Amino acid sequence: MAMTLRLPEELEKQVEAIAARRHVSKHALITESVARLVEAEEEQRQVDEVLDYAFERYGDVIERLADA
Repeated sequence: MAMTLRLPEELEKQVEAIAARRHVSKHALITESVARLVEAEEEQRQVDEVLDYAFERYGDVIERLADA
């Protein structure tokens, strides 16, 4: 999918500098960054789901432990 990405000037300069240091294109750097963000969001969603289940299932035990 093609898309246009407009970055503020200062952020553009920072992206260019990082890409140059890593010897990759800006496109590759941004693609990797977005992929990492998506992965982190999915991991957080899974953690939230497990915590929701734990509190739903064992909330009373957790509260008793907190009060102990």
